[in-house]
Amino acid sequence: MPSYDLSGQVAIVTGGGSGIGRAVARRFAREGCQVAVADLDGERAARVAAEITDAGGAALALTVDVTRQADADRMVAETVARFGQLNIQFNNAGIARVAPLLETDEATWDAIMNVNAKGVLFCAQAAARQMITQGSGGRIINNASAAGKIAPGRIALGAYSASKHAVVGLTRQMAHEWAQHGILVNCVCPGIVDTPMWDVIDREVAQREGAPIGSVKARVVATIPIGRIEQPEDVANMVAFLASADASYVMGQAVDVSGGRIPY
Repeated sequence: MPSYDLSGQVAIVTGGGSGIGRAVARRFAREGCQVAVADLDGERAARVAAEITDAGGAALALTVDVTRQADADRMVAETVARFGQLNIQFNNAGIARVAPLLETDEATWDAIMNVNAKGVLFCAQAAARQMITQGSGGRIINNASAAGKIAPGRIALGAYSASKHAVVGLTRQMAHEWAQHGILVNCVCPGIVDTPMWDVIDREVAQREGAPIGSVKARVVATIPIGRIEQPEDVANMVAFLASADASYVMGQAVDVSGGRIPY
């Protein structure tokens, strides 16, 4: 595993209580970051923060609803109050719902767009304002998805795909608006990641198809050129790179982390 020295830096990870967020929070801590673990589920955030502190790191658990601008602002304020600054923000909180577009109602659409798109905007705004105040730049990394570049097709994730395309677009615009402040904004586009979210997708699609549980995940994993399902730590590796000095000339990119599954 490559190592990137992030000693003395402070990072926030939203959706940090499980899956990719947990892996990134733990990786940041191993690289020397003080980490605020934010999650809608405060107990999950506390468990991950405890994992970090038990391993000798410094962590803060925060209960945050990213769809509320006041929560995003509070998240940054409490992190700075505890650790003194903010250098890295990983906007990871996200949800998915399986529904063909003809069956996607207003409530489903709003729930997905509120968390996946509006939540990214609010959290990135709060982080950028703090970084501009500090005057020393920073890194904002958004979690998009392969679905932010290509249509999921047979798997009915149309609203989710739209929200992740929005994340890619927001990332590119944020990068251009905030580069003058030394803030580098990029996003990662993971593929089929072995997380609880994909377990839900597998179950719901399988029920719709009348297929065995596990068969949908197996079908899509078979399309990954690298030959295995992606692990949260695979995403964390790329996020750590984008947060590091080695990525000091990278901005506005939607970086594939899909084992070759995304064609561009």
